[in-house]
Amino acid sequence: MTIKRGTIQDEKIYSKELGEEIELLVYLPANFSPLYKYSLLIAQDGKDYFQMGRIPRVADELLTEEEIENLIIVGVPYANVEDRRRKYHPDGEQQEAYIRFLAHELVPFLDEKYPVYHVGYGRALAGDSLAATVSLMTALRYPHTFGKVIMHSPYVDDNVLHAVQTAEDYKHLSLYHVIGTGETEVKMTNGEIADFLTPNRKLHALLDEKGFDSFYDEFDGIHTWKYWQPDLKRALLKMFE
Repeated sequence: MTIKRGTIQDEKIYSKELGEEIELLVYLPANFSPLYKYSLLIAQDGKDYFQMGRIPRVADELLTEEEIENLIIVGVPYANVEDRRRKYHPDGEQQEAYIRFLAHELVPFLDEKYPVYHVGYGRALAGDSLAATVSLMTALRYPHTFGKVIMHSPYVDDNVLHAVQTAEDYKHLSLYHVIGTGETEVKMTNGEIADFLTPNRKLHALLDEKGFDSFYDEFDGIHTWKYWQPDLKRALLKMFE
């Protein structure tokens, strides 16, 4: 079967919340038509998901084989590691503003520009490491805006566990959560070494205890795209089948 290739467009949106222009990568499937309705996946670490994760190619294959529903993927890149930490880290000074940007600025912009479903279960967030963290925090804050979260090896601290522990309105949320068994000594961007596996197991236990709709798995690998990339196919199948 010949794989039908989608297209990637560049978009820009000015964020009042962040006080800056944000560049976007937008994947439109090969069959794109304004007459159809599409689910929406917004990926933090957007350039990484498009380049290292090769998510457009994974989507092309699954859409050609009609294994997933019609899907538009929007990548939100970060400027540099400092910018990423400010926006994604639970202690980052811009995390609250970034979460508001996603819910109050980016979603209305995409709703207006593309034929996407205007409901929570039609919208998903994705991210790896800190990008997964801010995706989860956003969905917990806005569970009616975002109904699904794909998390590859999220950074988990007490702030994250507290947000899950105190979450009340989460019955509409579906989570996809994976972590590597080798992620016990992860070198973070600030140079510190952290155990990601133990806090992720705590997060999984808490999600289970609270009755979240959550898929969890531990892969045999470490904190890199070498292991996240092959997992993207399963992630898209689980969330958009």
